[in-house]
Amino acid sequence: MSSTVYLVPFGKTDLRTVEALRKPLEERFRFQVRVDRAQPIPHDACNAGRKQYLSTAFLRVLLQQYPDNAAKALGVADVDLYVPRLRFVFGEAEKPGNVAVISLTRLRPEYYGEPVDNKVFVARMVKEAVHELGHTFGLSHCISPDCVMFFSNSLRDTDRKSADFCTECAGGSPYTHADSDTAR
Repeated sequence: MSSTVYLVPFGKTDLRTVEALRKPLEERFRFQVRVDRAQPIPHDACNAGRKQYLSTAFLRVLLQQYPDNAAKALGVADVDLYVPRLRFVFGEAEKPGNVAVISLTRLRPEYYGEPVDNKVFVARMVKEAVHELGHTFGLSHCISPDCVMFFSNSLRDTDRKSADFCTECAGGSPYTHADSDTAR
C-alpha cells in the first residue's frame, strides 16, 4: 500500500481550501498528502429533483483514477452530497478501501445563515476528512461522541467531536497516529 493520500478537488472547489487539509491530515496519519489535479463534477451525479449530488458517483471517478492499493484518495466537493437513504451526507467512503469524498457545503456556517467563520469551517472540514479516511482504513463508527469516528447525524455532532481518534479507534489502524497528545 502507498503511503500517500491524494486530495482531489471536484468542480470549482477552491484549491486554498483543499490545501488547508494537508497539514492536519499529515499530522494524524503517517503518510504524505498531495493535492492532485481537479476533476469535473461527475455527469451522472446530479439529482435535479433533490438539488444534490450522489456521493457514490464521486467515488466511482476516484476508483478509476486510483486502483486498488495504488494510493488513498479523498475527493473534496463544494456541492451538497447525498445517498438515497439519507437527506444528505457530509461524506462517503469505501470501507475498507482507497477512496472517500467529503462535501464542504453543509460545513460552512453561512449555509445556515450564520456569519462566515473560516476557523469553524476548517475545523469541521478536517473532522470530516479524518472521519472518511478512517473508514478507508477499515474503521467503523465509534460509540464515543468525542471520537472523530462518531457518526455525525447533524452538524452539532460534528462540532462536538474531536478531530482525533479515541484510543480504541487509533489502535484499530496501523496508519493512525495515536500518542498521548492526539488520542482522546
